[in-house]
Amino acid sequence: MELNYEKDILIDETALDVEWLNQAALAMRYGKYWADCQLKVQQAEEKIKLIRAELVKEANEDPDSTLGEGVKPTGPNIEAYYRNHERHKQAKQEWVEACYELNIADIARKEISTTRKAALENLVRLHGQSYFSGPNMPRDINFEAEKVRKAKDADGRIAERMKRNK
Repeated sequence: MELNYEKDILIDETALDVEWLNQAALAMRYGKYWADCQLKVQQAEEKIKLIRAELVKEANEDPDSTLGEGVKPTGPNIEAYYRNHERHKQAKQEWVEACYELNIADIARKEISTTRKAALENLVRLHGQSYFSGPNMPRDINFEAEKVRKAKDADGRIAERMKRNK
């Protein structure tokens, strides 16, 4: 399934009707991807269990060739054997990668389903209040400069009040 989170999270405020119509399908796509990732994690867990069972069986059936000559097939010895076996290590690595992908999919699903939906709702409210109508003025929002300007304005008003109170 081809998903492009950076593209999908963007909202075209000039086409809010289209964005709303596509929101449910978009949320469903990310939800399905999340479910697919969950399935991969479950399958990886089962693969680990199966490989472990096979390796334990091998160790119990032929301890001399699997554990070493004269080594008893005790629980810790068998565990050391299967945990260090390449097939088990590979299965664990696949599980770790599947878990990582599931975590990323969960974040994307929540952002698309919740945050993007809330942003759409707020943009529709702004549109209903005619926020987007009127002349467009270029905006160069510099938050630091704006904070400094507001602080100077506030300081000036305070100083003015102090002069009046004297």
